[in-house]
Amino acid sequence: MTQLVSADTIRAMFSAAMTQMYRAEVPQYQKLAHIVAEVDGRTLAADETLEQRLRSAGRYDLIGVERHGAIRVGRPQELSGLRRLFAVMGMSPVGYYDLAPAGVPVHSTCFRPVTEQSTRACPFRIFTSLLRPELIEDAALRRDAMAILERRRIFTPRCEHLIEIAEAHGGLSEAQAMEFVHEATETFRWHGRAKVSLDAYRKFLAAHPLVADVVCFHGPHINHLTLPTLDIDAVQQSMIEHELDPKSIVEGPPRRRAPILLRQTSFKAIAETAQFDGETGAHKARFGEIEQRGAALTADGRALYDELLAQTLAAAPPSEASAAAYGAELARRFENFPDDAETLRRRHLAFFRYAPAAGVRKGSGRGGLDALVRDGLVRAEPIFYEDFLPVSAAGIFQSNLGEGGRRELAAGAARGAFEEALGATPADELALYAQSEEASIRATLEALGAAETAV
Repeated sequence: MTQLVSADTIRAMFSAAMTQMYRAEVPQYQKLAHIVAEVDGRTLAADETLEQRLRSAGRYDLIGVERHGAIRVGRPQELSGLRRLFAVMGMSPVGYYDLAPAGVPVHSTCFRPVTEQSTRACPFRIFTSLLRPELIEDAALRRDAMAILERRRIFTPRCEHLIEIAEAHGGLSEAQAMEFVHEATETFRWHGRAKVSLDAYRKFLAAHPLVADVVCFHGPHINHLTLPTLDIDAVQQSMIEHELDPKSIVEGPPRRRAPILLRQTSFKAIAETAQFDGETGAHKARFGEIEQRGAALTADGRALYDELLAQTLAAAPPSEASAAAYGAELARRFENFPDDAETLRRRHLAFFRYAPAAGVRKGSGRGGLDALVRDGLVRAEPIFYEDFLPVSAAGIFQSNLGEGGRRELAAGAARGAFEEALGATPADELALYAQSEEASIRATLEALGAAETAV
């Protein structure tokens, strides 16, 4: 019987192939990787306890490993096809993100591993957006867009066949997995020859730069890869010093002692030569991103975050010219968000993973969970946030598509239509974090023999 390769292994192979391809296609990204490595090295050297903290959290070996990429598709059939492709790699749709309120005519999900074991094996995930053609205001242009998209095929025939094999047999052999990764990577490769004339491209560009990016080319070229960093503010400053032209604002919460959610920044998209029916032009969409993640927030914590961010955006709308004012306002507003892990835990603002403290024996714990933590019998570590923030994603997209400012598109969320196109219901990210927290509590109380008395 043929031995099948694990989905985690296929995902790691795919991640490595995407990294190799993107670093070759976008040399500035390789430069960014060197900057991140230098900053992370200095950060580790400056904090003698940081390495041990990262090791205990299972994140040390993931330093410098790309955590995500992003793509955009134009038709429901393309989205459902990607769901099947990513399933071969153990990546499931998690979360629904409506970017229209932030001025971007797409809605999105994240294909990612959903278990802690799989995430530690390879955290790579793809933020995937589907164009909302109803948000193209010009009816004739909208019809043209859909006609162009209808004619394209984003998967090679061999890739489609290998997906069918994986679905029929529950996986792929090593040889099939290698071939699958090669064929899948072709879907996300940049092709410098557009499918439209330069005049048509300019019309789509005028409607919205993202529409031009989705409609005018051969497929969902990867528009960025993202490196994690231990100090995003230091990388932001270093990008300026190395003339990588970073976006002016770090998206997400301000710098904190107790990091939460996700902070992101990038160097701005580069203009790349493209051929448009014999004419030479340029297209700007691809960039390099960095991120720094913190604790996953509960529903209450996320509500507080959203409230403070909304207040900030209303008081100091972000732009290139107002970056300093926005940063100051963000920091001021977030003084109202607790900035220590224990308060986040006690107020149930963030999710935590619990475990018996080293050397604690069964039967030595009495009382509730808070008492066990207080007495040092149980350790509580924040659960790492593995998902995305719609306002931040929109901010990154706008900075790299040439959009000036954030304008709301007049459209409601269309989750039902997205799920129909996807052919599945994305998992609820908050439920996944809650399940991890609850499982750790049960295991900890059982290990201590305190399950009957802890509440």
